[in-house]
This record gives sequence, C-alpha cells and structure tokens, in this order.
Amino acid sequence: MAAYIFRRLLLMIPTLLGIMVINFTLVQFVPGGPVEQVLAQLEGGGDAFANISGSGGDLGVETNVVSGGSERYVGARGLPEEFIKELEAQFGFDKPPLERFLNMMWNYMRFDFGESYFRSISVVDLVLEKMPVSITLGLWSTLIAYLVSIPLGIRKAVRDGSDFDTWTSGIIIVAYAIPGFLFAILLLVLFAGGSYFQWFPARGLTSAEWDTFGPIRKVLDYFHHIALPVLASTIAAFATLTLLTKNSFLDEIKKQYVTTAKAKGLSENAVLYGHVFRNAMLIIISGFPALFVSVFFGGSLIIETIFSLDGLGRLGFEAALNRDYPVIFGTLFVFTLIGLVVGLLSDLMYVWIDPRIDFESRET
Repeated sequence: MAAYIFRRLLLMIPTLLGIMVINFTLVQFVPGGPVEQVLAQLEGGGDAFANISGSGGDLGVETNVVSGGSERYVGARGLPEEFIKELEAQFGFDKPPLERFLNMMWNYMRFDFGESYFRSISVVDLVLEKMPVSITLGLWSTLIAYLVSIPLGIRKAVRDGSDFDTWTSGIIIVAYAIPGFLFAILLLVLFAGGSYFQWFPARGLTSAEWDTFGPIRKVLDYFHHIALPVLASTIAAFATLTLLTKNSFLDEIKKQYVTTAKAKGLSENAVLYGHVFRNAMLIIISGFPALFVSVFFGGSLIIETIFSLDGLGRLGFEAALNRDYPVIFGTLFVFTLIGLVVGLLSDLMYVWIDPRIDFESRET
C-alpha cells in the first residue's frame, strides 16, 4: 500500500501541472485583462470589453489584444505611455507568458499565492474570509445527503417494487427535476417572508447581533439561518445518491453468496449489513470525491446570491469577471490539489471497507 500511495502522490504532480497549463493558456486568449479593467475604471467605470472593441470612453483608449496575455495600447489619448507600461509591470504583464507561468508555479509550490489585484488582500486571506459559507453549504449538504440517501436507498432495495419504493421514487424524481435555484426561490417565497410565512431569515449566516448571543443561542441562530440554503443546495443530490445506493444493493442482493448466506440461516439484517453492505458501498464511495469537491469547493453562485451569502461561488464569479488572475489561479491550484488528495483518500477507504482490495497488485 505504501508503494501505491507513493505512486499516486507522484501522479498528482503532472496532473496538477497539466490543469494549470491548460487554464493558463486559455486565459491568454480571453480579452479584457486586469490592465483594461483599470483603464475602464479610469474612464469612469466603463466596460473593459467596450474598450477592446474600440468604442473607448472619455479618454479614448484604443487597444490591440495580442496572444500571450499582454496588451499593447495604441494612441491612448490622455494616458502617458509610461503610465501604461508601469501598469503592465505592476500586474506582471511586462514579462512573456512562459516566464509568468514559471514564476507563478514556483510561488505556488511554496504556497505563496500572492495578493488579489483589486482587493489589496492576500488570496489565502480572501479565501479564508469566504470559506465559512462554503463550509456551511458543502459540509452540511454532503452530510445530509449521505445520512438520508443511503438508508433510503437500502430501504428501497429491500422493498423493491413495493408501494413504498414507487411513491418514494416519484418524489425523488420530481425533486431531481426541480433546479436548485428555482427551489431556493420557492423556499424564500414560502418561508422567508416572501408572500406567506416568515419562519426563516432571508440572508446571511448569522444575525447582526450574533456576537451578543450566548453559546446555545448562537448555535440555534446559525442553524436557523442555514436551513433554507442547505436544503436548496441538497435537494438535487438526494436523487442521484439514493438511486445509486438502491441499484448497488439490488445488484449485490441478487448474487449467489446472498442466497447461500440466507440458506445457512442468517437473518436478513445479518446478510444485509454483514455481507452486502461492504460490497455495495464501494461504488457509492467511488463517487464521494466528485461530490465532495463539487459541493464543498465549487460553491453555488445562484444560491449564494438568492440568500445573500458571500462564499467561494461569488468569489470565483467576481474574480473571473474582474480578471483577478491571482484569485483565479490560486484557488484553482488549491482546490485541484485538495480534489486529488480526496481521491487518494477514497481509494484508502476502499481498502478499509473491503480488505480484499489490493491496489499494490494493480499494474501501473
């Protein structure tokens, strides 16, 4: 197992490097870099993309975007050429793309992610500032989805074809068909003072006077605020995980070893949880890394916006909109690395659940 873990750790290096190279290359061809964002603000808050098209503003800045991510400004009326060169140097665009990429990766290897272009705060501090929202949505959504879907899927497998299986499948399919943002709006209208009841707050993770509360009231206030956004972000995950659990258990229940165990006089629960459970859970565990990373770190921009939550979803959207490259690439590097580590932990959980699995015997 030690050799397998070592090989997986080595494979993370080219995987992470490849992802960074692809995204860095794609960004070079996207118009409207941070220099143009600053020029647009100097022109009175205009759109940087309007400058690219040559429409200009009060200062009449015309741009010619070339590959490699640097911008060459031709005939910038009202802006000295020296000022534009200083601006490019400030953002690091006075260097060729390859040199910028190598410098960036060298800093990232030392976990130095720099500062945001437009917020005067380090990328690490910025992510930590937004992390509570993502932790709330991701952690509770994943936990609730597994706690509800796995027992429900097992029950549906045991009672396959029954009335319980039929009506629960109908509810699950309807829930899966409803987009998360639409369900969030429905919850907001019904239970957050939209048109009917005001049982839950409509914004934020805590109340404004949260610091003055006692410990128990702080916990209750926190859960009172997160109930609706967590439910909205979890609703779609129920269907996939429940049906996956059901089908996985059904496949195992139909196998010969289950019939043999029952013939030996073992009870249904002993067969189900002593033999079937370990084998059926393997496929469910295999999907955990993708679910964990997508829910925990991807963030939900729409749900965060609907419930006025300032998390990683909105951070990523604003960083892409403003061309805040340190935030874009810094978060991409960290979250990709975490995703690869979670994938490795998923393989180790395979062995923990079923010791018969031996990754060392696999050919590399």
